[in-house]
Amino acid sequence: MARIVMKFGGTSVANLERIRHVASLVEEEAKGGNEVAVVVSAMSGETNRLVALVDELDADAGPDGKKWGDAIEDEYDSIVASGEQVTSGLLAIALRRRGLRARSWLGWQIPLRTDMAHSMARIAEIESSAIGPSLADGNIAVVAGFQGVNEQRRISTLGRGGSDTSAVALAVALKADRCDIYTDVDGIYTTDPRIAKDARRLNNIAFEEMLELASLGAKVLQTRSVELAMNYNLPIRVLTSMARAGEENPGTLVCHEDETMEERVVSGVAYSRDEAQITLLRLKDQPGMVAKVCKAMAEANVIVDMIVQGISKSDSAANLTYTVGKRDLEKALAALEKSKDSIGFEGVKSDSDVTKVSVVGIGMRSHTGVAQTMFEALAKRNINVKVIATSEIKISVLIDAEYTELAVRALHSAFELDQAAKLKVSAP
Repeated sequence: MARIVMKFGGTSVANLERIRHVASLVEEEAKGGNEVAVVVSAMSGETNRLVALVDELDADAGPDGKKWGDAIEDEYDSIVASGEQVTSGLLAIALRRRGLRARSWLGWQIPLRTDMAHSMARIAEIESSAIGPSLADGNIAVVAGFQGVNEQRRISTLGRGGSDTSAVALAVALKADRCDIYTDVDGIYTTDPRIAKDARRLNNIAFEEMLELASLGAKVLQTRSVELAMNYNLPIRVLTSMARAGEENPGTLVCHEDETMEERVVSGVAYSRDEAQITLLRLKDQPGMVAKVCKAMAEANVIVDMIVQGISKSDSAANLTYTVGKRDLEKALAALEKSKDSIGFEGVKSDSDVTKVSVVGIGMRSHTGVAQTMFEALAKRNINVKVIATSEIKISVLIDAEYTELAVRALHSAFELDQAAKLKVSAP
């Protein structure tokens, strides 16, 4: 008998028909003798609807004529968390209709304790003294994802994608054997199948690779959930909720690299269109200037990603290029204008029509020639590289957005990701 946490996203519980189907999948696990906890998101589109209601009221002026702003964040959490409350109750009812013992659990009932950051809270602690014995007694726990309770006993939410994080955190707290993430796709692919039709589903992938892919634009798993699973060595299985109960549904196992059976130099190609490029012209070429730029971005709550510095025609100045999220571009430019005199640069250029394309693989640690293969593949398609960033298991490049699909297909083919990987063979 195993203890399993199953997580279902918004599309998996989009309506009553889908909720009944999810109940059949949960029933299959429970009747297999497993202890089961289920974490659910709000119905597809419900969170957006609730956020829109808050935004409409937030646009009204207060008694002093000013906008409400941060003053409404605690009520924002109470409102948007209600979507998961509805779904958890409905699924518990659907399970009872199948003759199973089930009950819903809200974040404050577990409790799942968080810090005080409304709308983007981080988990501080999960108590299992109540929900653990309930599972051991044969009850199915249906947990509202995305939410917790802060030290002031107010509802808090974990930010978009927070249901994945709450599912993994709950699995860790319950000492579960595995966390199964059910989505509308049947696993992790070598790249986006909508771009490369020969993309292959991976049987397994290392935590480090999945963490890089998630942070680089792959949308299947939320970055915080992968990081948490890696820290506690908790296997995650990604599989489709569209399969019928009892139907073969292997998915992709995210696990420690020693447990991966497939041997690849590169495991996947990821891309992100949510990028913007900023170039500072004739920045003073002296120690501490890049730090000043990064400080200005940090004070504006803008995350800096890729950075490259090039020497300008003058020996005393340099051009600095870096990337930020596309939604933060205007905020970043405003911060630079405010800090122009203190930083010391002559001009700034920006471009939001760019894409970051990356190759990821733990095999890069022990194989040479990865960079050569990547840049040759791009050069053959006349794709110019603007910025380069690397890590131990990743190479990322910034290119013009119009070449996104061509670059993804070229790299997918160059690293033979359209072919089955070799299996690791241990010496006798």
